[in-house]
Amino acid sequence: MDKQTIQRLGDELYQALITGQVIDPLTNRYPDITINDGYQIQSRLVGRRIEKGARIVGKKIGVTSRVVMNMLGVNQPDFGILLDDMIYNEGEAIEYKSLIQPKAEGEIAFVMKKDLMGPGVTGADVLAATEGVIACFEIVDSRIRDWKIKVQDTVADNASCGVMVLGDQLVDVRKVDLMTCGMLVERNGEIVGTGAGAATMASPVNAIAWLANTLGALGIPLKAGEIVLSGSLAAMFPIQAGDNFRVTIGGIGGCSVRFV
Repeated sequence: MDKQTIQRLGDELYQALITGQVIDPLTNRYPDITINDGYQIQSRLVGRRIEKGARIVGKKIGVTSRVVMNMLGVNQPDFGILLDDMIYNEGEAIEYKSLIQPKAEGEIAFVMKKDLMGPGVTGADVLAATEGVIACFEIVDSRIRDWKIKVQDTVADNASCGVMVLGDQLVDVRKVDLMTCGMLVERNGEIVGTGAGAATMASPVNAIAWLANTLGALGIPLKAGEIVLSGSLAAMFPIQAGDNFRVTIGGIGGCSVRFV
């Protein structure tokens, strides 16, 4: 895909974001679009946000479950960029109208204490470079109409990043089994989903290692102080105005958010 088209599509996604509108799938309009094209469009989209004052605070991993990989026809995850204007804290209210077609995912967020950059990053390297983990919600959102996405669409759309809600407890990674820890998601007091750490690439640690090695091939490190979302531990849950969500992850703690 030529540079002019990449810039135009990145600008189109940026306008969709700031106006709260949706656009038709890029893969419908450009059937030959590649995943690499998608990442270049993502870079343009993120760059527009940075031009307006946003600051990079971390990265996210998406498409970590086999079910979603099969749905999108890929055999590996994807990644997006987290910005400071995406962060909400435990218990904060989010204005529903500030999002387009949001869904909630319960996840484990890693906070890095050391830079980490592939190739050759192992799970042990990830644990050694991690300050701690936090229970969180990623509120994914798509600028693509009706979530009719292929992997190129979601990559271009910054891995369908919306916002994130961080719990208020940072837990030492040495004090929790990140593979077997169980997760419970509640919506308006009713249990809507369960999961475990193993749902994301057999362990969230594997997901972080994958990201460090993938970004390393591009010359990009995970930086000390950054937040890294390691992937959903269960299904995505649709959100309506008035909903209250809570996630609880064994050994890590909880996180709640309400939509007003």
